[in-house]
Amino acid sequence: MSAKSAINKEVFIPHDEKMLAAVQVKRKNKKKIPFLATGGQGDYMTFICLSVTKKNPSHVSITKVKQFPGSSAFVKRSQWTLDQLRQVNGIDANKDSPEFDLTFENAFDQWVAGSAGEKCTFIQVLYHTCQRYISTRKPEFVNCQSKLMGGNSILHSAADSVTSAVQKASQALNERGERLGRAEERTADMMNSAEQFAVTAHKLAMKHKC
Repeated sequence: MSAKSAINKEVFIPHDEKMLAAVQVKRKNKKKIPFLATGGQGDYMTFICLSVTKKNPSHVSITKVKQFPGSSAFVKRSQWTLDQLRQVNGIDANKDSPEFDLTFENAFDQWVAGSAGEKCTFIQVLYHTCQRYISTRKPEFVNCQSKLMGGNSILHSAADSVTSAVQKASQALNERGERLGRAEERTADMMNSAEQFAVTAHKLAMKHKC
């Protein structure tokens, strides 16, 4: 099981939430923490996760999740509601970069994702989630590539792909049904012709005996 799947299973599903996206990050300017209260050293894994409650009305949260050395468990460390998000800074709108900043009402973090692609996926899902769930005072997305904010998100694209596959399968089944229907009609015609031939042959045979 991947780390992101484990986070969804351990952190969000028990609270009736669904994780929409997650990105593994490290601080751009790493804090020097020689020893943590948990008893581990300062080297740990951090994920920024986006989740939504399954019950209506839906509530979307951005959660900082950590996994400390020597432990397989994932734990929540900080959490904000989506409407507390004020700004997403993609750092450079002209090229792929793993760096991004998040500004909340009461916090500001500078992050470096595991890869530029992972960061782009997270920001794209985050942007479209904001468009869907926030009606007023949407957060500002600055220095973000336009491809991340145009058209449908990868979630919608995936849904469209599934819908397209279903439609194609349905069409194939319909076409197959039509072919089977035509084959059945031809078989019925052949059976009728054979039956008529047998009747005619029988009549001729009786006439010949007479």
